Amino acid sequence: MNQIEVIELTLGTGKSAERGSLITAHYTGYLADGTIFDSSHQRGKPFETVIGTGRVIKGWDVGVLGSEYAQAIGYANQLDASDLPPMQVGGKRKLLVPSHLAYGERQMGKILPNSDLTFEIELLDVKTREG
Repeated sequence: MNQIEVIELTLGTGKSAERGSLITAHYTGYLADGTIFDSSHQRGKPFETVIGTGRVIKGWDVGVLGSEYAQAIGYANQLDASDLPPMQVGGKRKLLVPSHLAYGERQMGKILPNSDLTFEIELLDVKTREG
C-alpha cells in the first residue's frame, strides 16, 4: 500500500475539521490481520487532539483534513482521492494507512515496524479559535 485510502462510512453534517482545531473523536485501530491494537471505545473515553500539527500520525492528519491539507503539505500524491473534503462532525471514515504514513520503521507496542494500519474514526466535535 502506497497511498492512504479513505472510505466514507457516514457523511457528517456538522462543523468541518480544520488545521489547528481541537478535534474529539472515537476511533478503533486495526492491524493488517484485523487485530485491534487501540480503541477509544474500549477505554470509554473519546480521543482529543489538535489536528494538522503533527501530534498524530501523518495518515490521521491527511485522512481527517482531506485533500486540500494534503496538497498544502506536499502530500497530495499520498492520498487516493484528489477531492476529499475535511471530515465533519457526525462523520465516520475508515482510513487505510500505509506504514510510511503511520509509524514507519518504529515499533509501537503491538504495532510491528513497517505495518500498514486501518482506523475507523467518528468525529464527535471540532473546536476552533473562533468557537
